[in-house]
Amino acid sequence: MEKWSLMAMAVLLALTVRWAVSLGSYSGAGKPPMYGDYEAQRHWQEITYNLPIRQWYFNTSDNNLLYWGLDYPPLTAYHSFVCAYIAKLINPDWVALHTSRGHESQPHKLFMRTTVFVADLLVYIPAVILYCFSLKETSAKKKASTCALCILLYPGLILIDHGHFQYPLSLGLALWAVLCLSHDWDLLGSMAFCLALNYKQMELYHSLPFFCYLLGKCFKKGLKGKGLVLLAKLAGTVLVSFAACWLPFGTDVEQIMQVLRRLFPIDRGLFEACMFSSPTHCPDKVANIWCSLSVLIKIKNVISPRTQLKLSFAVTFLSLLPACIKLTVQPSLRGFKFALVSCALSFFLFSFQVHEKSILLVSVPVCLIINEIPFMATWFLLVSTFSLLPLLLKDELLLPYAVTTPAFLAVCLASFSILEKTSAEDLQLKAFSLSLKGYVSWFKSFPRIVRSLFLLSLSLMGVLSVLGAAVPPPPRLPDLFPLAVAVVSCLHFLLFLVYFNVVMLWDSKNRGQKKIS
Repeated sequence: MEKWSLMAMAVLLALTVRWAVSLGSYSGAGKPPMYGDYEAQRHWQEITYNLPIRQWYFNTSDNNLLYWGLDYPPLTAYHSFVCAYIAKLINPDWVALHTSRGHESQPHKLFMRTTVFVADLLVYIPAVILYCFSLKETSAKKKASTCALCILLYPGLILIDHGHFQYPLSLGLALWAVLCLSHDWDLLGSMAFCLALNYKQMELYHSLPFFCYLLGKCFKKGLKGKGLVLLAKLAGTVLVSFAACWLPFGTDVEQIMQVLRRLFPIDRGLFEACMFSSPTHCPDKVANIWCSLSVLIKIKNVISPRTQLKLSFAVTFLSLLPACIKLTVQPSLRGFKFALVSCALSFFLFSFQVHEKSILLVSVPVCLIINEIPFMATWFLLVSTFSLLPLLLKDELLLPYAVTTPAFLAVCLASFSILEKTSAEDLQLKAFSLSLKGYVSWFKSFPRIVRSLFLLSLSLMGVLSVLGAAVPPPPRLPDLFPLAVAVVSCLHFLLFLVYFNVVMLWDSKNRGQKKIS
């Protein structure tokens, strides 16, 4: 009973923080003509409720795709329709075709915020709770409520979902998929991940670890026996799941092709304007390699969009290849979780058309290993939240950012004593340090060096946060601070990518894993 009481308190605290953040501003509030992501979600409700399915993804007189046209898979559209149906019962004006555009009111804000709370309570939070209770290690099991509290208080997700405005459904479904695989419910896990992928195409960031882990499991069981049966079942589950999601669009090939064009608009180029812009417009800066390199090389002016696509694909593929090979050859749940992190981070850093919010696709898997490497996980989660700062400032979410981020750090310090977990063994680098042979003595001062770098990193992020919020940029460089945030974050992420790959590739123990047979 005690562990459930502690868990209930953790959830209550997490919900309180979410409620407090939701009281503030949201994306595009009072900023016509396009407003922001809040209006995008409302507009999708308007479109899905009033128009037939065959028009949802097509440009028509009633559906101007230049005004927040649907660009997510069918499950997002179905979810919008369900929300719209409820909104229509409360106030038809909220989803009236054409006339509801840009609608803003306190009752509607309450309704929209409530839909996010419901999604959190039904999908994301239960997955976090059950995952923390399912941890195999004895020490981690004692800390189930503590682990859940740290995950649920991760500020990046709270600020984007309940501040900026976004639904946590794809990440929640992906968590359910991980939970199912940890219990050897491979078919349910595959179905849950297919649902996540059919809610947001960005779940492709996680697709290769799921594929490689399950394929490796089939290889271990033998492709002439149980492994072949499992492979057939998995293939059938994937086909049925996709068929069910796409059934309303399956009667017309052109419908399917139009949806795919909306999901993958490759003609936009490598990234959304990540270069110094005019003083009157500050485009979003993404903390990936392409945006950071644009300071030195104007890639969009040198390389055609098609070549940009090929370049990003090649670099992304090469960066995630080692982790995928290791996971396929030696499938383990621990390796699977680290592969989710490293592969998602490779996608974020090197892939095509990355949005700053996509860092959450890396952060949630990092949350899953916070009990194993609390110091590095906490550090990464702080940097990922910092990388969202320009977006948060644009949405007037500085105060929630300034409160939730130090609070999260304080909780992690109190829960895991992270500053005491900086040895090579704590960071799971013992095997790597031993492989260096003649350089092993250098690791004696490793904990002190790591702590110093962590404190330096925190100081730098703190200074840039204050400067970005309080100091006007030079007139000739209006995007100086957002770009500085992006570059500093990108450098952190590159180092984290190396670290996570080293941990995974040098790990041969697969501690706490059930043997796959």
